[in-house]
Amino acid sequence: MEETFVPLRGIKNDLKARIMCYRQDWTSGCQAGSRILAPTTYIFFASAIPVISFGEQLERNTDGSLTAVQTLASTALCGIIHSIIGGQPLLILGVAEPTVLMYTFMYNFAKDRNDLGHKLFLPWTGWVCVWTALLLFLLAILGACSIINRFTRLAGELFGLLIAMLFMQQAIKGLVEEFGVPKNRREGTNQIALQSSWLFGNGMFALVLSFGLLFTGLQSRKARSWRYGTGWLRGFIADYGVPLMVLIWTAVSYIPVNKVPKGIPRRLFSPNPWSPGAYSNWTVVKEMLDVPPLYIVGAFVPATMIAVLYYFDHSVASQLAQQKEFNLRKPSSYHYDLLLLGFLTILCGLIGIPPSNGVIPQSPMHTKSLATLKHQLLRNKLVSTARKSMRKNVNLSQLYQSMKEAYDGMQTPLVPQMPPTLGLRELKESTIELASTHGYIDAPVDEVVFDVNKDVDDLLQVEVKEQRLSNLLQALMVGACVAAMPVLKKIPTSVLWGYFAFMAIESLPGNQFWERILYLFTAPSRRYKLLEEYHATFVETVPFKTVAMFTVFQTVYLLLCFGITWIPIAGVLFPLLIMLLVPVRQYFLPKFFKGVHLQELDAAAYEEAPAIAFNMSFDGPSSQAPTVNISGGEILDEIITRSRGEIRRTQSPKTTSSTPTSTGDTRAANSPQIVRRIPSPRVTELRGESSLRPTGKETKLMQTPSPRSSALGNVTKGSPSS
Repeated sequence: MEETFVPLRGIKNDLKARIMCYRQDWTSGCQAGSRILAPTTYIFFASAIPVISFGEQLERNTDGSLTAVQTLASTALCGIIHSIIGGQPLLILGVAEPTVLMYTFMYNFAKDRNDLGHKLFLPWTGWVCVWTALLLFLLAILGACSIINRFTRLAGELFGLLIAMLFMQQAIKGLVEEFGVPKNRREGTNQIALQSSWLFGNGMFALVLSFGLLFTGLQSRKARSWRYGTGWLRGFIADYGVPLMVLIWTAVSYIPVNKVPKGIPRRLFSPNPWSPGAYSNWTVVKEMLDVPPLYIVGAFVPATMIAVLYYFDHSVASQLAQQKEFNLRKPSSYHYDLLLLGFLTILCGLIGIPPSNGVIPQSPMHTKSLATLKHQLLRNKLVSTARKSMRKNVNLSQLYQSMKEAYDGMQTPLVPQMPPTLGLRELKESTIELASTHGYIDAPVDEVVFDVNKDVDDLLQVEVKEQRLSNLLQALMVGACVAAMPVLKKIPTSVLWGYFAFMAIESLPGNQFWERILYLFTAPSRRYKLLEEYHATFVETVPFKTVAMFTVFQTVYLLLCFGITWIPIAGVLFPLLIMLLVPVRQYFLPKFFKGVHLQELDAAAYEEAPAIAFNMSFDGPSSQAPTVNISGGEILDEIITRSRGEIRRTQSPKTTSSTPTSTGDTRAANSPQIVRRIPSPRVTELRGESSLRPTGKETKLMQTPSPRSSALGNVTKGSPSS
């Protein structure tokens, strides 16, 4: 993205670039046929369940002013508009936890004021949205998105961990409230259910449902590595296990229905969209002029915080959805999308619903699911072409040429201004050498030389099916949930609290801030174990004391941000603390940390070093590790972090390797063993002095690193890519 601060230039450049591929955005989605439903359904569940949970949270925090109907309506409306006229269709919009937090702060401010109160809360938030939109217009026009790259990992991961803490806080708070009298009387609640004994029983049942969902949800995410079941079943459970667990635990909640009073367990409360009075918030624009002028002007204060929050959250979500490693062929649209977000914010404010913005991790999850789709489409075509060619007794060169022509035919023609397609990778040297050894270079090729089920994947690079259809369809499905509110109201609130806890825990892996916190609590004698699995490069290159100082600073700053959210009125200022991290990183931290250490601890990309198993060998490399076949979906899960949806970059470590990792580790599959010498004192320190005593012979440690940067390949023979 070009850095430009000339007014309107960024918006103009975005529109000019995206309009040239607008037609292709639709035709590409239609060409995928029914296969587009897989990523659509996947991202629908990832969007809808959190939005329903946020609606329940808002219903409690705003005394029913906002419910799940409004959060679903906002997500659907903004998603439909963005998918049709937005710049980057990979960006997923939805009501996010920071928006819920800001609306809670604003309601706590308004409810105790006689000239504002509960009645004028939504009209006043309408003015907040108007001010927010004006600020977003200003930021978009002046090209503020040009500095998005200055939001480094320090800010992004701290913000991610703050959101995880807020999720967990709400889960704990909700479970505690299950033991007490509900703040809002639920529909048809039996008075017997309010007795102390039944309140305790409701709380205990809530714990069972919450922890049941949390445990089974976390286990289902690991389904691809299970030993049981077929490949497609494990892939299905891994992708859709969490919404499936919501259904299962909702069904479990009905088991004692005839033995307990009505109202136990408590369930999602929300008026139906067609109920009398349920649509009163849709006409708040008529009441906006009833807000006292002082509060209209005062709305600028929370609007500033929300504008800062949306600018950061929306831009970072868009950035993670179009990382360089996804190899996107179509241009970005930061400035125009921020401008469109301003219009969507005004629209939501005028009809009394909370605004939606770009969300993490749903946006990079959307891109990942479309990468899986593109891989499946290309793989099926190349496998079919390869088999047809081999039946014609072609040689290896002719086979490769036929697959290359098939690949090129699958690519959507691009306008000249866009970069060319990536093309197929070259044939592996091992394949060519095998053909030469057996005299097959000019002879008809067979599966001994070219294994179609495995070798095709090595030719494919990570690519994404860039289109608008999946975004539009998932937004329409979220909108359909509004009409399905009578069904959604059967979900127990305790299941939603379990889902909040699941989202908090699920966002931790891949967050290096969290990994460094765990690193600090690792016993010195056990730190070498970090090297026996894939690990961040700073473990090898940065002294422990420096890592500790940097992590302690980040933790104190995180607690400061979290603590300010507890202050009733000042809590709206927490987005400013996030923005302050930009100058803190550029001007303050370099005075206390070496530049090379900051570069490792605050790396632009998620870089990992291969595992190092410290088994000694004096005879050279051991035998080749056995081959383990894994699905394309599993590889994508491995190379993308769950917290921020980032591509993990495997960096050649600055240390010596080791012996092959366990054959059960699928990341060590199909990779040549590499012998390296030990140059890094950090590895020596982590291993301990005794393990590297002089022996009179040069000690070599062998390692089997994973081909993270290779194609989405090594798909198990006979099983489809997930």
